[in-house]
Amino acid sequence: MKNATFRQLRVFTEVAKHLSFARAAEVLHLSPPAVTMQVKELEGHVGLPLFERTGRQVALTTAGEYMLVYARKVLATLKDAEDAAARLQRLEVGTLTIGMVSTAKYFLPRLLAEFQREHEGVEIRLAVGNREQLVKMLHGNEVDIAIMGRPPKELATRAEPFAAHPHVFVAPTDHPLLKVGHPTVDSLRPYGFILRERGSGTRAAMENFLEKSRMEPRVVMEMGSNETIKQAVMAGMGISFLSLHTIGLELEHGLIATLDVEGTPIVRAWNVVHTLSKLLSPAAEAFRYFMLERAEGHLAEKYGRLLTLPQAA
Repeated sequence: MKNATFRQLRVFTEVAKHLSFARAAEVLHLSPPAVTMQVKELEGHVGLPLFERTGRQVALTTAGEYMLVYARKVLATLKDAEDAAARLQRLEVGTLTIGMVSTAKYFLPRLLAEFQREHEGVEIRLAVGNREQLVKMLHGNEVDIAIMGRPPKELATRAEPFAAHPHVFVAPTDHPLLKVGHPTVDSLRPYGFILRERGSGTRAAMENFLEKSRMEPRVVMEMGSNETIKQAVMAGMGISFLSLHTIGLELEHGLIATLDVEGTPIVRAWNVVHTLSKLLSPAAEAFRYFMLERAEGHLAEKYGRLLTLPQAA
């Protein structure tokens, strides 16, 4: 192993992440043969195969699973060393990897564009997933900072709220409950729900809210995409529970309606999160301060009026 290179470890971890040589090549901007060669060279240093290949299917061997743990530790240590060097030089340069829950994609890209204009030496990479996936990224040191709702209790993290995050029940614009001024939670029982997948922070927030009223939603569909859920709701296939930050365009154009259910909106908080064990680079610290100082005003300006929009009857 002493002759293994950092490049080989990076290629190996990327293939292991996607379980695809072609996808790893695309992400790393390499040719598939170059990726295959790097993995073969690493396997030669280890003395064992790291992947099993069956047709187009790729899976880690037992040796590969063990090596992946150590490869990630080595690369994380190297990243920490690079960040430490940047701190000593007080340079806001290098790569900043930001993890975000999928709901944040409705506002974070605009903030990132503004941040990058002010910090041109920083290259930004985004990793998107649901809350459960993001917690795994934080645990595996795959991201420098995460933008998420409910911070993880299972990790030692620093979580700083930067803006309110309202959630609402949504329905098609001709839904009968829109004729009721303030429908109760119990009045939702007859209707089918279209929900995010388990592991999603949005799903967890709704379940916690309904549990207080001992209401079990009748789930007709589960989807991992806010966009697909919105289309299904607008088509009249059911009602749902979504972040207000995902439905701005639909509300403004009268394509979807919010149900003014008693006890809603449910207001959580957006948090900027990093693990306590991680020493942030100057670029990561700059982004953290940027979010704490700018994000709330941006969200208030863009979404603050949505809760007061007139609903379709």
